[in-house]
Amino acid sequence: MTSSTHRFSVLSGPWTILRLPADAPVPPWAWLLHEFISITRTPDELSIVCPEDAAPPGGRAEAGWAVLKIEGPFPFEHVGVLASFTTPLAAAGISLFAISTFDTDYVLIKADQLSAATHALVVAGHTLLT
Repeated sequence: MTSSTHRFSVLSGPWTILRLPADAPVPPWAWLLHEFISITRTPDELSIVCPEDAAPPGGRAEAGWAVLKIEGPFPFEHVGVLASFTTPLAAAGISLFAISTFDTDYVLIKADQLSAATHALVVAGHTLLT
């Protein structure tokens, strides 16, 4: 079963994507955040998406992001959820950073492109929840 349109919301922000060395411990402050945080470790890096005001100064960080939450949950066999968001954003020339969880997907776009992104998604048939 697939559906080409979905409901989405915008999390209050702004947000930062922080890169730490692969062997760095998860910073203690990261465990204190509750609204939204993503911690991903690979052999190459430790990436943390967090509220901009929670990120420590220094280090390698990309600030100024907005987070769009695609309202789930979605069954794993539901095909094309993320593509239904990435395709209209790409057509509008908006780059993104995607995060998937067990229940849903999140799409980060630069905060200064939030209006253009939400417009492109609504035109594509998605519903912005306010």
